[in-house]
Amino acid sequence: MKVYLLPEQYQCLVVREDGDPVFSGVRNAKGESRLLYHVKQYLNQHGYDFIKKRMWRDGHLVDDMQQYLRERKNVDDRMYAIYNTFWQIEGADERLRRDGRVEFGLTNLWRGDV
Repeated sequence: MKVYLLPEQYQCLVVREDGDPVFSGVRNAKGESRLLYHVKQYLNQHGYDFIKKRMWRDGHLVDDMQQYLRERKNVDDRMYAIYNTFWQIEGADERLRRDGRVEFGLTNLWRGDV
């Protein structure tokens, strides 16, 4: 799996590679949760400090099942948040299996880029 952060395009691109685990499961958004976990592991190995949380726990007005990644602290006026912009339509795990890539939304919570 390759993960690219593209802040100028407000996008986080995840590209599937051979040998990657299969992410699936609808109940409790299991497939997307596992995908976000692996994205978090990849980014943290490359110098970031992301945590995975349910969005509503941070005060966002979304469904109580939707999860996202966010940086633990602001770093140089940056606190990235990575989330599924099409969560109500389909899971990111479904799109990754079908297309071999998935685009997540990327925003800077510190500056309020939305």
